[in-house]
Amino acid sequence: MTISRTSWWAAGWLLMAAWALSFPLLSTLEPHRLWGWCAATGYLAAAGACALRRPRTALALAMAGAVAVPLLWLVLTGQGQSEVAVIERSGRLLLETGSPYVNGPAGVRDYTPYLPGMALLGVPRALLGDEGWMLRLLGDARIWCAAVLFGGMWGGRRLLGVRGVVFSALVASPVIALPLAVSGVDLPLAGLCCLALGAAAAGRPVLAGAVLAALCSLKWTAWPAVPVAVVLVACLWGRRAAVRCGALSVAGAAVLVLPAALLQPTELVRQVVAFPTGRAAVPTPASSPLPGRLLTELAPWGWYVTVGLLLVGGLAVALSLVLRPPRTLVAAADRLALGLTLAFLLAPAGRFGYLALPVLLVLWARTTAPAPVASRIVAGAGRVPVTVLDRA
Repeated sequence: MTISRTSWWAAGWLLMAAWALSFPLLSTLEPHRLWGWCAATGYLAAAGACALRRPRTALALAMAGAVAVPLLWLVLTGQGQSEVAVIERSGRLLLETGSPYVNGPAGVRDYTPYLPGMALLGVPRALLGDEGWMLRLLGDARIWCAAVLFGGMWGGRRLLGVRGVVFSALVASPVIALPLAVSGVDLPLAGLCCLALGAAAAGRPVLAGAVLAALCSLKWTAWPAVPVAVVLVACLWGRRAAVRCGALSVAGAAVLVLPAALLQPTELVRQVVAFPTGRAAVPTPASSPLPGRLLTELAPWGWYVTVGLLLVGGLAVALSLVLRPPRTLVAAADRLALGLTLAFLLAPAGRFGYLALPVLLVLWARTTAPAPVASRIVAGAGRVPVTVLDRA
């Protein structure tokens, strides 16, 4: 007896409901608890709608429970993880001083562990204020983080000529719904990674380089996307295109980061490098029991071992790009996801939530259905076609 697609969807919503219920039962963070109750209700209702063979209604209920209701409630009541306030403060400082960093941070909330580009997502709050529910909503950094995510995912698909495939279920899943409602800080990275890989696969090296420059100005953890995208461009469109892509990404990132680095070099190193890696005077709140964190806490030498393993993992991924370069969108997304996963697992400090980024990359690439196959002849390769899209 075969199981219908509707039954599979119902089972998926039930699993998501069980995951969401773990937050009000186990988490001590009020925004996470609220999201858990709302999302679990939406997922359970979606499972019921699937049982009644109403898949579109199920998707709408899941979106309402996991995304719309908790996001609007948390934004309008001023609740969220501390990252939201940090981004909005950095946007205000960027407008006032030209740099997003607090001088001589005294506590954990004074640190801004992001590169200057992230502050741009906090500028709307500085410009709009928070008087009235409309301005409070439009100025919230989570809304702009979501805009970059959805714009990047949609733009990457458009560049590849994708037709007739929606990813609403992916948005409603905990991979996006939870960070979108409570924080949003890593979502712009995911959106720009999707757009950069899409541009690289579609033969738009200049656009890919510009997107990579913007990506690299947000967080240094996004830098592995540059070699992956450049290698993908080289495989599909030739070395000259790859050089243009790589040069623009490096030069553009330097232009975006250099002003703040010149204004506050000490603070940039202390807050962007030392703080996230656990070497600042104030301990980072990113303390999930991942391998790197656990190893760091074993002994004073644990931090150096962790950093060594992190470097070895990075070199291994870099070597894989040389020995077995990715030639399809899916292969490139998988390689980038692998590198990011190793980085997050082996970092001296990290959170389980960081792993949502590589998961999202893998899912986005696989839910990007192929348009008619686009092939080209690589210069000098004669009869060898290179397929732009491949779901294998």
